[in-house]
Amino acid sequence: MPYAAEYILPLKWADIGAVAELSGYLEHLVRWVDVTVVDGSAGPFFERHARAFPAGVRHVRPDPELLRRGGNGKVLGVLTGLALARHERVIVADDDVRYRRPDLQRVLGLLDGADLVRPQNYFAPLPWHARWDTGRALLNRALASDYPGTLAIRRSIVVAAGGYSPDALFENLELIRTVRAAGGVEVRADDLFVRRIPCSARHFARQRVRQAYDSFAQPVRLAVELSVLPTVLLARPTGRQLAVIALTVVALAEVGRRRRGGRTVFHPAAALWAPVWLLERAVCSWLAVVCRVRGGVGYAGGRMKLAAHSERSLRIRWADGGHLGPPPRSPGSDST
Repeated sequence: MPYAAEYILPLKWADIGAVAELSGYLEHLVRWVDVTVVDGSAGPFFERHARAFPAGVRHVRPDPELLRRGGNGKVLGVLTGLALARHERVIVADDDVRYRRPDLQRVLGLLDGADLVRPQNYFAPLPWHARWDTGRALLNRALASDYPGTLAIRRSIVVAAGGYSPDALFENLELIRTVRAAGGVEVRADDLFVRRIPCSARHFARQRVRQAYDSFAQPVRLAVELSVLPTVLLARPTGRQLAVIALTVVALAEVGRRRRGGRTVFHPAAALWAPVWLLERAVCSWLAVVCRVRGGVGYAGGRMKLAAHSERSLRIRWADGGHLGPPPRSPGSDST
């Protein structure tokens, strides 16, 4: 095993999915790191995955005790994997993330001097909806850093914090803030590019309001996003003024594309999609407000109200007792 590290992949598929492609990826991955797939898929799919995955992959179900403590299945899968992890260095990745060996080597090397490493995802191939979503990534890069579908963490700091909240919808931001609140060091590796396979256009459409809802965890960002639509409707800009606004957004996205070597992975025309994404977010942010009033955004057959805890609230909780994750079981709860 070239690297002393654990790769945790939380999985929950409700259909057949691209099992052969994922299995091929895992077959390469297990040559480099230990792999744990925490699979919350229904029985027939779980069994199909068990038959398809390489022998070197540890394939388990989520901890049933954790399932009673929160609604975000991805978080519960990660917490299950962390409890089973054989190494201090851990990579957490969604099922559409595809590391190459040089990516693994670099992210783990950065983790030697940090508690959390945040790479940059890019889409390949590039159907229309992946280009659309790339506009969001470029604006994030221009203003700060993007939020990828993978993070590298030190297991000990998350364990010391008692895990992180499975009640948060924006789970990667919740994990980042939890590590920072516990005194951990974050490295934003904006020039470490890890490929991501785009989802289907149908799944992309279903995610628009849910992703807009994530901005409730970032109030300043939410206020800006909510202001776009009223400003346009009230100001009634001319066609020329709209063109200037669109070009300004494109220019900002282009700054993000050029930052930290982004031109090596982001298409030359990628910034042109940023105004389209901004228009989408201007509408969906208000739909997210409607969801908030109704008790939260739809997720896995229910509703989730919390986008993510503020870092300030997590720091206060850490100072008071250090437990930032799922609440402990009550004295009267069942045990097995």
